[in-house]
Amino acid sequence: MVLLRYRLDELVDATHLFRPLKLVRPLLGRPAVDVRPLSRGARIRLALNELGPIFVKAGQVLSTRRDLVPDDIADELALLQDQVPPFPGEQARDIVQRELKAPVEALYGSFDSVPLASASIAQVHPATLKDGRSVVVKVLRPRIDERIARDVRLLHSLGELAQRWHPNADKIRPLDVVIEVEKMLENELDLQREGANASLLRRNFASGVDLYVPQVHWELTSARVLTLERVSGVSCDDIIAIDAAGIDRKKLAAKGVRLFYEQVFRDNFFHADAHPGNIWVDPTRIDEPRFIALDFGIMGSLPEADQYWLAQNFIALFERDYARIAKLHIDAGWMPASIRLDELEAAVRTVCEPYFTRPLSQISLAELVVKLFQTARRFELTLQPQLILLQKTLLNIEGVGRMLDPDIDIWAVAHPVLKRILRERYSPLRTLREISKRVPEWFHNAPQLPELVRNALRQVAVGEQQVLADADELMHQRHLVRRMLTAIGAGMFGATLIICATVMWTFAPQHGLWPPLCLGAAGLASFAFGWWRR
Repeated sequence: MVLLRYRLDELVDATHLFRPLKLVRPLLGRPAVDVRPLSRGARIRLALNELGPIFVKAGQVLSTRRDLVPDDIADELALLQDQVPPFPGEQARDIVQRELKAPVEALYGSFDSVPLASASIAQVHPATLKDGRSVVVKVLRPRIDERIARDVRLLHSLGELAQRWHPNADKIRPLDVVIEVEKMLENELDLQREGANASLLRRNFASGVDLYVPQVHWELTSARVLTLERVSGVSCDDIIAIDAAGIDRKKLAAKGVRLFYEQVFRDNFFHADAHPGNIWVDPTRIDEPRFIALDFGIMGSLPEADQYWLAQNFIALFERDYARIAKLHIDAGWMPASIRLDELEAAVRTVCEPYFTRPLSQISLAELVVKLFQTARRFELTLQPQLILLQKTLLNIEGVGRMLDPDIDIWAVAHPVLKRILRERYSPLRTLREISKRVPEWFHNAPQLPELVRNALRQVAVGEQQVLADADELMHQRHLVRRMLTAIGAGMFGATLIICATVMWTFAPQHGLWPPLCLGAAGLASFAFGWWRR
C-alpha cells in the first residue's frame, strides 16, 4: 500500500503479480508530501523511510549494489538516514537501571534525560562519571527487538517472492541480501558486541595518531546499554569548520584512504558504516590531522582467502593486468571454471581502458569496481555476501576523500599502501611466525598420520572410495598422494630441525652459532622442498 501511495508505478507495472493493487489506489491516503514532481529514487527513499528502520537498512544495503540497482535509485538510497523522534528520557533511565542493576545516581555523576541523538535502534544520552569524566550512554529503544523481528519476517517474505519471480534472482540473490540486513540488525541490537568492536578497533590504532577511537567503560556496559568516552570533533563533510581549524585537507584525505586499506588488508577489521555522521575530524590536531570514529555496530571482516584474492585483484587493477584479473576471479571461485579467460579478459579491458585515458586523479576506484561487477554479471559472477559491506565502505571512503580533496589521486595513495601491507603480510618472517604457532598442533596430530594414511589406502584397496574409470586419472591421483605424503614428511622434518636449532641456540650456546644456523637452514630447505612438492 505504501508502494502505491508513493506512486511507484514503474515498479508495480514491472511486477505482474502486484498489478491488481492499482485498483485500490483511490482508496489509499495521500503521502505527507506531494510526490508527483519527485524522481522515482526519491519516492522509493520516502517510502522506505515510512516503512520503518529495517526497510531503511535494506535500502542502505541496496545502495551499495550499484551493479544491480540503477544509479539514480542508488544515489537516493545512499541518503537514507534512520533518524526518528526520541523516546522519553525516563524510559532510558529505567532501562539503564534495569540493565546495570543499580540506580542511575549510583552509576553516574550525572545523567541527562535529554538525548544528544536519536536513531531507529537506540539513542544517546550525555552523562559524567563519578570522577567527572564526560561520557555518552547509548540505550536501545524499548521493545525494539519485537518490532525488528516482525519486520524481518515480512522482509523474508518479500525476499522469497523476489527469489521465486524475479528473472535474475540467481544473480541478485535477494534472500542473501535479506540475510545480510538481518545480520547487521542483530549486531546492532547487541551493544556489548558494539563495545567489543570499539575496543578492538582502538587496539588496532592504539597510537591514536591517525584514528582515535573512544574508550569503552565496560563496568557500565551491557547488551542494551553502552557507555563510551565522550569525544568532540567536526563532521568530515563540514569543510568550512575543517578549513577554519587550519587543517590540511589534502593530507587528511590521503590519510583517510590509507586508513581504509590498513583496516581491510592489515587488520581484516574495518568500520563498515563510515558515512560522515560516523567519521569526525579532530579540530585540535593541525600539524598531524586525525579522524575520530563513532558508532561501531556494523564492522566488517573477510575470510582469509577472500582477503587475499581481493588484494591481488586490487594490485592487478592498479597495474592494468587484465589477464590476471580474469584469472583471479576464476581461481577465487567467484566465477565458474568453464568461463573462457580470453573473453573475460577482453570484457575487463573494455571497462577499464576508457578510465585510464583520464588523469589518475579523476578516476573513481569505487565507480570502476561497480562497473566491473556489472560486466562480470554477464559471465555468471556470483557476488559474495561478505563483499557487500566492503563495497559499501569503499564507496563511502572514496566519497569522503573526494569531498575533502576533489583532486585526490586515489590510485597514487592506495597502490603503495596496499603493496607495503601485502609485502609485510606475506613476508618470509611472518610465514615463519605462523609456522611456529602451528608446530605444536602438527606434533599433536603427527602420531595419527600413519593410521590415517593406512586407512585411506585400505579404503582404496577394498573399493570403498569411488573407483576411477580412467587409468590415467588413477595414476594421476596416486601421483598426487605420493606428493602429498612427501610434502607432509618434509614439513614435519623441517619443523623438527627448526625446533632443534631453537633449543640448541637457547640451551646450549657453548656450541657456537654455526650448528643451530645449519640446522635452521636445513629445516627451511626442507620446508621449501615440501612447499614445492605440495
